[in-house]
Amino acid sequence: MQIGVPMEIKSQEYRVGMTPGGVRELVAAGHVVQVQTQCGARIGLTDDL
Repeated sequence: MQIGVPMEIKSQEYRVGMTPGGVRELVAAGHVVQVQTQCGARIGLTDDL
């Protein structure tokens, strides 16, 4: 299954649809996860995770 995680577009919204740990679990289960660039930047998560 392909799963996408988009960046929130509202100005005061800092939540992210999925944590790095959640992405790892889904990938380990055989899913393809695409996360929008800079999706977690507002909460201190980098694209390197």
